[in-house]
Amino acid sequence: MKSVKLEKTVEQTTSVSNVSYYADILFETIKTGIIKSNVLAMVAGLCFALFIHGETLLTHMGSIILALVGSSLVIGAAGTFNNLYDRDIDAKMERTKKRPTVTGAISTKAGLILGSSFAVAGTVLLAFASPLAALLGFLGLFLYTVPYTIWTKRSTIYNTEVGSLSGAVPPLIGWAAVSSDIYHPAAIGLFVLMLIWQMPHFYAIAIRKLEDYRAADVPMLPVVKGIKRTKIQTLVYLVVLLASSALFFPFSKTIAITAFVLTLGWMILGLAGYKKMSDYKWATAMFIYSLNHITILFALIIGYSLILMYVNG
Repeated sequence: MKSVKLEKTVEQTTSVSNVSYYADILFETIKTGIIKSNVLAMVAGLCFALFIHGETLLTHMGSIILALVGSSLVIGAAGTFNNLYDRDIDAKMERTKKRPTVTGAISTKAGLILGSSFAVAGTVLLAFASPLAALLGFLGLFLYTVPYTIWTKRSTIYNTEVGSLSGAVPPLIGWAAVSSDIYHPAAIGLFVLMLIWQMPHFYAIAIRKLEDYRAADVPMLPVVKGIKRTKIQTLVYLVVLLASSALFFPFSKTIAITAFVLTLGWMILGLAGYKKMSDYKWATAMFIYSLNHITILFALIIGYSLILMYVNG
C-alpha cells in the first residue's frame, strides 16, 4: 500500500512539474511582463475615459472585461511573433538566449499557431467591446510586428521611435472600449505620455545591455552613436515629457502636477548622475526610475478616476 501511495505521489508531483514547465514556456513566449505593463496602460485609458465622460464601471462592465482579456491576448500575440522572428539574434544575447523560441522548447509552427490564435481571439473579443478598440488592437499588433520587428529593429537607430508607436496604443484601446472619441485631448495626452516615456526607458535598457545588442548587431542608439549621444538624447526626451504634463492640466491639476514632479525628478536624477555615475549605474538608475514613474502615474490616473466616479456618482 505504501508503495502504491508513493507512486501516486511521484506521479502527481511529476504532473504538477510538467504543468509548471509548460506554463513557464507559455509565459516566456507571450512575454507576460510586457502584457502586465501594457494592460496597466490600457486600464488607465479606460478609467480616464469613464471619468472624462461621466460614466461608471457598472455601465461598461462587459466592455471592460472584454477589453482586459482581448488586450492581453493581442499583446501576447505581438510578443510571440516578436520572439519567433528574433530568435536568431536572441540566441546571440545573454538576456534572451534562453527564450523558448531560441532553445526549441516551442517550435516555430507551435509559436505561429499560438500567436495567430491569440491575435484572432483577442481581436474578436475587443470587437465585442468596441469595433474601434479592435481596430486599435490590430493596429498596435501590426506596428509592433511589421514596422518595428521586421522593418526597423535591425536596420536603423530609429527603431526605438517606431516601436514606441505600438507601445503608445494600449491607453487608446482602453479609451475606445468605452468611448469612440479617441481624438479627445485627454486621450491624446495619454498617447503622447506613453509615446515619449518609452524613449528614455528603452535608451536606459540599450545602455545596460549594450554588449548584447552589439553582439547581435542590432543598431540601437548607443551601439551606433555612442553612450554620450544616448544620454543627451534621453535628457532631451525628458524635457519633452516634462512639457507634455501640461496636456493633463485642463482635466486634472493633480495628475498634471504629479506627472510634472515625477518627470522633473527623473531629469534631476539624469543630470546629477550624468558624470558622477558610471554609464551602467546611470542607466540602471534611470531604468528603475522609469518603471516607478509610469507605474505611479498610471496608478494615480486609475485611482483618481475611480474615486471621482464614486464621488460624483
